[in-house]
Amino acid sequence: MAAPNLLIVAQAGRLEFEAIIFAASLRHSAPDFAGRLIVAEPRPDGAWAGHDTRIADDTRSLLEGMGAEIVPFTARHFGAAYPYGNKIEALSVLPGDEPFAFFDTDTLVVGPLDRLPLAAARPAASMRREGTWPEPPLYGPGFGTIWKSLYDRFGLDFASSLDLSQPDEHWERYLYFNAGWFFGPDPAAFGQRFLDWALSVRNDPPEELACQSLDPWLDQVVLPLVIHGLGGGRPGPDLAGLDGDVTCHYRNLPLLYAREPEAVLEVLETATAPNRIKKRLRHWEPAKKLIYQGKGRAKIRPLFANGLPAKEKPIRQALKKNGWWWD
Repeated sequence: MAAPNLLIVAQAGRLEFEAIIFAASLRHSAPDFAGRLIVAEPRPDGAWAGHDTRIADDTRSLLEGMGAEIVPFTARHFGAAYPYGNKIEALSVLPGDEPFAFFDTDTLVVGPLDRLPLAAARPAASMRREGTWPEPPLYGPGFGTIWKSLYDRFGLDFASSLDLSQPDEHWERYLYFNAGWFFGPDPAAFGQRFLDWALSVRNDPPEELACQSLDPWLDQVVLPLVIHGLGGGRPGPDLAGLDGDVTCHYRNLPLLYAREPEAVLEVLETATAPNRIKKRLRHWEPAKKLIYQGKGRAKIRPLFANGLPAKEKPIRQALKKNGWWWD
């Protein structure tokens, strides 16, 4: 079966530098990957009007030199008001009826991505998540009622989505993903449903969501509904390499140096070592200081020498307190 089309989103600023790291790590760790790497670039119009979203020429040349195809799109519905919506609207640049895999740009490919059965598997998404949504109020509604209201909205079977090994009202009982990666057999069907349902929830949320925030969680609220509705679900053991020894969703370079294993650091530093890559990445302060000046290893790593907190928030707080954070 043909390799899936890979999709990331990049625009001026942090995302274009992360796109360089993604492409460099893909070529380093999966040199035999035969699929297309498509970089969706939002145009500075529509919902991004008034913002300079265009990737710099130097970045564009470097990405194309690593085999990436940069394809522009116009965001009509989310844009600057909800940048996470880029991943929803960017699916429109992919050819229909061809398997796809979306990755957040802040992802490092650390292993042979070409050996995973992405093109053959049913739709799924990342399980590297915390119980961030919903936050049921003290007197209800609870997790079950909130999630069921969404399944009912779109005519989905709620019961079949549950993980019955988890107790009632525990967040892991309910289908919930991180939207850092997801995939499916047809981006046209996936993208249209993702867009339609996200707009429905944003514009007219069920009353059970009255106490819930949808910013920044909208994409992660709707994603499990889309995947379940398309016959997918939690990823199986054959995809364990995602968020494992094949890909690493690091989210932020300081977080990578804080919590990822030595093997991940080695891939990052080796993949970004070539002069043509270093020349461009040094224009991005986090890469300049953490990778090329060695501050990631020398300054961040020792902060957590005695162990990492269980949650991400205190790690971020420690990094910010010590001056090692960039938004």
